[in-house]
Amino acid sequence: MTTPPATPYAEFDGRPATAEDLRIPAFAGYGHFTAMQVRDRTVRGLDLHLARLDAASRELFGPPLPGDRVRELIGHALDSTGIRDASVRVHGFMPPGSAETVTMVTVRGPADMTREPRTLMSVPYARPVPHIKRPGEFGQTYYGQLAGRSGFDEALLTLPGGVVTEGAITNIGFWDGTSVVWPDAPALTGITMALLEDGLGRTDLPSARRQVTLDGLGAYRSAFLSNSQGIAPVRGIDGTGFAVDEDLMQRIRQVYEDAPRSTV
Repeated sequence: MTTPPATPYAEFDGRPATAEDLRIPAFAGYGHFTAMQVRDRTVRGLDLHLARLDAASRELFGPPLPGDRVRELIGHALDSTGIRDASVRVHGFMPPGSAETVTMVTVRGPADMTREPRTLMSVPYARPVPHIKRPGEFGQTYYGQLAGRSGFDEALLTLPGGVVTEGAITNIGFWDGTSVVWPDAPALTGITMALLEDGLGRTDLPSARRQVTLDGLGAYRSAFLSNSQGIAPVRGIDGTGFAVDEDLMQRIRQVYEDAPRSTV
């Protein structure tokens, strides 16, 4: 296989998935995962992905998920497909009745977030245990689809009082004219967000975490979304418009581009 598979190619613990294996995510979806973009067999923030998987495995199941093992499993799955550019997900599960965890790696074609400006619809929803990235999030899917049917590109999750947390499948950052501001609220710290926070700390673009509320959006000039597929500007949230600052976006994207890569 030298071209990306039309549907995800899946391996469980380094072997091609069987129908029995796939019953685990289908019928017992309690688990966690991380998603990454691989380019020429390299990944930005690989150490952060591995740390996320290990921490989640320890919290959910008890046993660790060693980074060296995960790296080996990713490499094996990529070798099996014969492709060097891909979207890769690594899932951790503990099948019902088992004391052993299993690791599923899926590989499909590469993806990049469109750079077109996005619109967001605020919704009253916050993910439970938000620091763990996990599959099968009904609320995120429900509100994301509701936003789409309402003419928006993404849902913006909020707490009571209109406190902004995160997008349905993204993190959101704001620009107040002097600093990049990340909402200080319970949310998943995405790998791209973490790389940007770290990288911005070495530039002349200050980065801070502060509470952001819907009724205070007028204090911000621009906003952007980030996830494993990249970065995109925000054009509006509900009825509040934002300028698309191309210079700012270029500077932020350059910080992301400069993040070191590791081989898998």
